[in-house]
Amino acid sequence: MIATADQLAQEVGVIRACQVLAVSRSSLYRARRPVLEAPALRRAEISRATPPLALAPEERTQVREVLNSPRFQDLAPRQVWAQLLDEGRYLCSWRTMYRVLAVEHQVRERRHQLRHPAYTKPELLATAPKQLWSWDISKLRGSMVGTYFYLYVILDVFSRYVVGWMVAQRESADLARVLIETSCQRQGISAQQLTLHADRGAPMVAKSMEQLLDDLGVTKSHSRPHVANDNPYSEAHFKTLKYRPDFPDRFGSLVEVRSWARAFFHWYNQQHYHSGLGLLTPATVHYGQAKETQAQRQQVLLAAYEAHPERFVRGRPRVQKLPEAVWINKPDHECCIEPDPTLNTTPELSQSP
Repeated sequence: MIATADQLAQEVGVIRACQVLAVSRSSLYRARRPVLEAPALRRAEISRATPPLALAPEERTQVREVLNSPRFQDLAPRQVWAQLLDEGRYLCSWRTMYRVLAVEHQVRERRHQLRHPAYTKPELLATAPKQLWSWDISKLRGSMVGTYFYLYVILDVFSRYVVGWMVAQRESADLARVLIETSCQRQGISAQQLTLHADRGAPMVAKSMEQLLDDLGVTKSHSRPHVANDNPYSEAHFKTLKYRPDFPDRFGSLVEVRSWARAFFHWYNQQHYHSGLGLLTPATVHYGQAKETQAQRQQVLLAAYEAHPERFVRGRPRVQKLPEAVWINKPDHECCIEPDPTLNTTPELSQSP
């Protein structure tokens, strides 16, 4: 068919011949092309000769060295071309400079740039209070647009107990240092006992903060950049705070913020039955009263069961367990955990006959 189309094309033209015989013109042109013996020979056949106006190899080397010199390494080829022209030198056009750089894959930033390290996902475990703390700073809107108050909060991850808080008019590493140091002293934190986790805000990564934690014997931990899930307990705590029914849209003064925060943190620590703690309050778990409270609850449940067993379709009720371990980014592999014996989850009680 291709041969017939080629013969007919000599009489009526290529386009007409291909239309009549329903043959693609590209197939006809491909059939006319001479077949070379090997791909290497074909590449050699179609390779172009060096244009007579092209730069000589030594001239291209000179252009590349000038562009990569300390004087011009920060400038674009057009800027280099203009400066050289003002100095009475002409090496080539600025477009040729780009082509010279493109051959060496240098049409980019030619200096050595900082490579950001691969940040490791923090995997932190707490099996008792005073092992792992998380802290963060939240902005609270003031009475005027653009004005804010800053709420600093330190949270015990295992018990969710707020061990320290502060309200200030600015975000400062010096203020955070005072809060952390005071909280460690009040909670009786000894060296190598505590890990303090935070995101990568300016106060958190300040050199003075690092020095303080080193002096206190506290292990520092930071979230990965732009990963909010690496600091989940502080984020969840601020959500609880800002979703309170009495949380104002704006605060009129620093005194008002501190007054509201004082009442909130008392409620949160002493009266808030936390769903992540088996509906115990943070203070109950933090100060080792969980076992006693759960035993009392179990007695009440058993009394209700014995009074009306038909109402408990699943048998004898048991109090909700307190988690044995709390993770920030729990690893995928299995891990053996030895729970704190003072934080027993379900009390062993003698049951009535």
